Order: sequence, then structure tokens, then C-alpha cells
Amino acid sequence: MNKPDLLRAAWTAALPDLRHAADRLQLYIDKGTVRSLGGSGLGFEYAYTLRALFLDFAGHPDAIMAPLLHWLRTHQPDLLQNHDRVADGIGFEVDLLDGGKADVDLSIPLTERVLCQARPGGGFDLSHPPEPVLAGLDAYPAGPPGPDTGPINLYLEGILIGTLGGE
Repeated sequence: MNKPDLLRAAWTAALPDLRHAADRLQLYIDKGTVRSLGGSGLGFEYAYTLRALFLDFAGHPDAIMAPLLHWLRTHQPDLLQNHDRVADGIGFEVDLLDGGKADVDLSIPLTERVLCQARPGGGFDLSHPPEPVLAGLDAYPAGPPGPDTGPINLYLEGILIGTLGGE
């Protein structure tokens, strides 16, 4: 499974505090299943809930959610557009702590396809294809953050809270 590491990298790029305290972001996989894609091949799909636990988080929740939604556009776009998936959406629980800190626990339903192709001469090649690009997700006026546009800073009431596209 590749998506947990990819999401961790996106959050670490967006939230500078995580670069110095990586243990404050813990990832767990709950309710995992493997589904056969049918047919004669060995292709399958992982389906699971990724739990992301931010410990002693001192920032605004928007600083967590905006990078997550940005990441989902590429890595799980159906969670943003499929009405059945959106209805259940991303769950969260927050424990408010002293000193303006909180423990933030997110539940993110993810899937990952694994293709399996026979190799000439025997064996199989396993690969994780990218998610299909879905129309209607172009909300960036200057284009999405990336090598051509650079990172996009996130501000809440004039205060910098994170960066998108720094991964």
C-alpha cells in the first residue's frame, strides 16, 4: 500500500512542524479488505480506512484539511466527486487539550488498485496505476500547485498556516 506514505509526505511538506516532530503524526490502517477485480488475472484492490492521528496539534484544523483535500484530488478523486463516497466522507474526532492544542483523529476511506500482468517467459508484474483524472476538479485559478506554478501558501485570516504543493 502506497497511499499512507504519500499522504504523510504531503502533510509533512504542508506543515513545517511535522518535519521536526514526525512522531506527532501517526497513521493506522483500519477495516482493510482485499477485493478481487475479477477476470482471469490476479489483479486486486485494497480498500481500507486510513486513520491519521495528529497529536498535540497547535494549528488550525484548516491547515490539516486543505492539504488533505488537495492530496485527494490526485490520489482519491472519487472521494470528492462520487455522491455515495462523499456522503460518508472523511470522519474526524478532536480531543481539545490545554494550551490551545488538540489531538485530531481523521478517518479517510481509501482504495488502491493493483494490476497484475503476466510476464513473457513466466511470472507476473504488479503495478499500482494512478487514479483516473476526474473532470470538474479544476478549482485553482493559476493552475494546481506543482513544478510549473510552485507551491501555494494557505492563509487563515491573514496568517500563514501551511503550503500546498511543497511535496
